[in-house]
Amino acid sequence: MSNSKKKKLTPVQQEYQELQQQIEIKRPVMKNCIRAFLVGGLICFIGQVIHYFYIYFFNFTEQTAGNPTVGTLVFISMLLTGFGVYDRIAQVGGAGSAVPVTGFGNAVISAAIEHRKEGLVLGVGGNIFKLAGSVIIFGVFSAFVVAIIKTILIKWGGL
Repeated sequence: MSNSKKKKLTPVQQEYQELQQQIEIKRPVMKNCIRAFLVGGLICFIGQVIHYFYIYFFNFTEQTAGNPTVGTLVFISMLLTGFGVYDRIAQVGGAGSAVPVTGFGNAVISAAIEHRKEGLVLGVGGNIFKLAGSVIIFGVFSAFVVAIIKTILIKWGGL
């Protein structure tokens, strides 16, 4: 808390702030960053292996192997979430497990699992995209904006 904000506090509030700072558990920021980097890197490495698998065994090109790779990673993360394994990975890796596309799969399926007792339509169907819906909406909207800009630049820019 800044000094100007501390001056506005009463003596009791200032004493409470000092006590809170003494009791507060210090977070191992560097350790968490390293864990996130390693877990995220491992997820990306697995994605790269799957990518090369599609290229080698199914004759995809470098450009066309991306879509099935993403779909496979999302499917695997959904399975792992359903079996409770992805939660343990997320506890270790933190943001390293949430940032890759596997975090999207986890967000979708965890909301569905949480509301499955309410029924398929109102529970699962109504809440499955609770967390991931905003990602989908903003992803589609930004893709639309980029496509419009690209179309304008190609038409008038001669690209």
